[in-house]
Amino acid sequence: MASQPPRVQRLQIQMAALNLDAIICIQPTSTFYLSGFNPIIYSDPVLIIFPRQSAPVLLVHALRSTHAKSSAWTPTIHLYGTWGPTSTLAPTWPAALTILLNHCDLPPHPTIGIEHATLPPTQHTLLRHTLPTATLTNCTPLLHASRAIKDPDEIAHTRIAATLAEKGMESAIAALAHPTTSERDAVLAALQSMHAHWVAHYPTIEICDFGSPEGGVNSGLTAWVLSGPRQSFGCDNPTSRVPRPGESVSVFVWAVANGMHAELERTVWIGEVGLSQRRAMGDALEIRTEVLRFLRPGTAVRELYRAAVRGYEVRGYGACMPGRIGHSVGLGPHELFFVEEKEERMLQAGMVVAVEVNILVPAVGGACVQLSDTFLVTGEGWERLTRFAEGGVRVRG
Repeated sequence: MASQPPRVQRLQIQMAALNLDAIICIQPTSTFYLSGFNPIIYSDPVLIIFPRQSAPVLLVHALRSTHAKSSAWTPTIHLYGTWGPTSTLAPTWPAALTILLNHCDLPPHPTIGIEHATLPPTQHTLLRHTLPTATLTNCTPLLHASRAIKDPDEIAHTRIAATLAEKGMESAIAALAHPTTSERDAVLAALQSMHAHWVAHYPTIEICDFGSPEGGVNSGLTAWVLSGPRQSFGCDNPTSRVPRPGESVSVFVWAVANGMHAELERTVWIGEVGLSQRRAMGDALEIRTEVLRFLRPGTAVRELYRAAVRGYEVRGYGACMPGRIGHSVGLGPHELFFVEEKEERMLQAGMVVAVEVNILVPAVGGACVQLSDTFLVTGEGWERLTRFAEGGVRVRG
């Protein structure tokens, strides 16, 4: 059983400050965050009961008993449901939850945090009926504030995800060097490379993502490629289209390691491209350099966006300014906030963000630049976790 990560104590301190007697989590990212267990398929809810005075308690269906006990770091696991001879607390999770709360030494009328904003209505109703004497308050902001600062284990896993993403990018670009390579071929090359590197170098790391009641995500190593006029789509399933000479291609690679994500995006040039393409890439790199001067603890997130606005406008791209130039990264590739004008929070050491300074100018020769890396905010400034070569990559000539 692994030791408890710093986020447990960090949350308990905040729970005391907010007079929360306990937290109950059902959202997959939250239950993983406070247990280390991802069942992949969530057809039966996973719950975390987190009293202010003790470690998180994991409540899972009996079907997931062996898996949970082999994966979770939280010291206490209880079961519900009916599954062969397995002994459980109760046949349903609300009944099992009632039993567990009766043993948590809570006051007669506790204040309990639940995830108001993201709970399905059915689960919200069941919780309210299960906790008739409790005051239920929204704990989502508390969880998000804690998740924004990555613990050492989370940073270590983000580094692994970044390495996997780099392998995928390298293979996608190598595939695009061949004149018959389609979007799909390049994606397959990226996926094969990432999975092969995972198998060879990270035998204890999980690459699953967070599923739903209807299905699981066994592999969160993913990529997509958009060429020529399809670059403006931003995201789409790759097709059998073969990029043509003179076109640019957007390559997107996302990876995950033990729940933590990394993002890497680049622009590939097929042979000789026009002046507008080359100029746009140089401008994007300059704008990003200007943005990164603000990527440090104590800076408002919106200041990064404002720096980008100034950079776009002075270089003549004011009409093409995107609505955001990045986002936080963690238990999702787009985790908690966007780097945009309306974002009010301050950067803190331990945050992980993707900085995306992209340019799309359809009216000027179809100039398109896709450029994104994953950065760690450090005590002194930043560290780029995805270390693939910057700038446009030219293949086939």
